[in-house]
Amino acid sequence: MQAAKVRAAQRGESLKDLFTRAIAHEVGSTGRGRPAGRVALPLIGRDSDPRVEVTNEDIADALDADDVERYGR
Repeated sequence: MQAAKVRAAQRGESLKDLFTRAIAHEVGSTGRGRPAGRVALPLIGRDSDPRVEVTNEDIADALDADDVERYGR
């Protein structure tokens, strides 16, 4: 309990918020009524090969490009 209190204080959150987040993580929920984890993106491939392979690096590059477009460097 003491460790939980310290962790909550370090993060600037209440003990209740820490427990809510920890329990939501444990049971696989975001705490907002949506399940946590993977989502199926509507990826569309070519007619000959309908699969689209997206790596974590591809996603990171896309997010970086979006940040540059929105906020500049």
